[in-house]
Amino acid sequence: MRQQQEKTFISHDGCKLFYRYWPAQDSETNSTQAIVLFHRGHEHSGRVAHLADEIDLPNYQIFAWDARGNGQSEGERGDAENIASLVKDANCFIDHITHQYAIAQKDLAVIAQSVGAVIAATWVHDYVPNIRALVLGSPAFSVKLYIPLAVPGLKLLYNFKGNFFVNSYVKPKLLTHDTQRAESFAQDPLITRRISVRLLLDLYTVSDRIVEDANAITVPTQLLVSGSDYVVRRKPQKLFYQNLGTEQKEFHILPGFYHDTFGEKDRQIAIDRAKRFILGCFANEPQSPCLLNADRVGYTRLEADNLALPVTGWIKPWYWKFIKANLKYASKLSEGIKLGFETGFDSGSTLDYVYRNQPTGSSKLGQFFDYTYLQSIGWRGIRQRKVHLEELLKLAIDLLHRHNQSVDIVDIAAGHGRYILETITQIADKPDSVLLRDYSDINIRDGQALIAEKGLTSLVRFEKGDAFSRQQLAQLSPKPTLAVVSGLYELFGDNQLLCDSLSGLADSMPEGGYLIYTNQPWHPQLEFIARALTSHRDGQPWIMRRRTQLEMDQLVAHAGFKKITMRIDQWGIFTVSLAQRIK
Repeated sequence: MRQQQEKTFISHDGCKLFYRYWPAQDSETNSTQAIVLFHRGHEHSGRVAHLADEIDLPNYQIFAWDARGNGQSEGERGDAENIASLVKDANCFIDHITHQYAIAQKDLAVIAQSVGAVIAATWVHDYVPNIRALVLGSPAFSVKLYIPLAVPGLKLLYNFKGNFFVNSYVKPKLLTHDTQRAESFAQDPLITRRISVRLLLDLYTVSDRIVEDANAITVPTQLLVSGSDYVVRRKPQKLFYQNLGTEQKEFHILPGFYHDTFGEKDRQIAIDRAKRFILGCFANEPQSPCLLNADRVGYTRLEADNLALPVTGWIKPWYWKFIKANLKYASKLSEGIKLGFETGFDSGSTLDYVYRNQPTGSSKLGQFFDYTYLQSIGWRGIRQRKVHLEELLKLAIDLLHRHNQSVDIVDIAAGHGRYILETITQIADKPDSVLLRDYSDINIRDGQALIAEKGLTSLVRFEKGDAFSRQQLAQLSPKPTLAVVSGLYELFGDNQLLCDSLSGLADSMPEGGYLIYTNQPWHPQLEFIARALTSHRDGQPWIMRRRTQLEMDQLVAHAGFKKITMRIDQWGIFTVSLAQRIK
């Protein structure tokens, strides 16, 4: 039997989370290879502790954690703000063990089950860790609720009365044929039978996103699917597997298995397949596909090309004409929609209006239209992106101060520069210099007015500049120690433009300087944006090519930067990353 240690770590918001640790049995091998276990929903790490011995990998370190609100971790039982907070917890846990135990990400494999498998898959999709293998046991991409219209009904009740809890209907005997394990489930005081409706509904939303965009996952992945599962549906599991972006993938159906795949009576079948897959992945050198040319070939390029095609059929053309006509009508009453048509829905002026988030219209109806417009999921994501930008700005400024380096900030496409200016006003130790740049005369004019309004004319200057000119960026003065590129690269699908821009910043920045950059790996309204909204570029349709986070990170690394940390909103739309200039 392996010796178990019980430990805790502090997650992103100060919540103390519990985990179990099994050191490698042969301490003389100095093994840095490790396996991380994610438990099922309602359960805890003690329910997967048997795998530490049964997988029979004595030279691997093994970790298993209790998700917040479960087991011995802090947090309200069966609840969290959203699935994204649990995914962020997982990212914090991996950061903790890689630093605390000196384990590289490439030496990690993950085994996860049910809801834990959804959390693990989302973490791999959103944070693009360079782990060696991902094994998913019966991922809960779609829970069987059996009651007709259960999900719409829960949504209606949630919107009417707010968050509430429901109890799991699953009987222990429907989880496993192992009678002893079923009895232990029924008697375990750490089992959390209830789950918040907020979390349950978000599980469906996140699962739909991850299944649809699984092509972004390039980590070798194995699915072990229970053949007689009364808890979750198989169809999304198959679709996820088909969409996976890795060539190293396996899909196994285990006949007769109930939902508790790794806790079944014949679980050694599943365990042996997981072990074989993990050892095979560790026998290979870790490889990530090169995505520097994903703007020319790849699934996001195909997606953008399809959006650029005219709408065909009988119904769709009329549908989009109806949508555009309604928007045109609303623009006569709503200031935000009117501004979008005048300057482009992707313009700096529109962005600043979205940041201010103050519904304005010529009438009560116009204000209602404007409120609805500002509450669209894309604009909510934009405002959360601003929060993350300000958070990482403060972090980067603090890091520069701690290392006694000057703080010279440049934003190469600042729009009105609101997030930079508001961050500066909030901190005690001001930067040494701030340079805002933009190509638009309107943005420069309004940005200068905002600088004066904030009383920062002695510190901040605004000039016209080309964010894609390597020569201009290489000649920035003073040389920036902190460069910001926000909301720009998402608007241009051509990777050569980004390479020129990033290379120019790398040319101008000293070693150790910081880069903050944003990305849009996902958007649920891409077709609506392409069919109904216009760009700042001569009023053309606003067609965006998404970049997976791996593609964006590779472009940044190619220019000479090393990514340090990242933030992502709860919908998975926008990311904000911090990288450091290296040799």
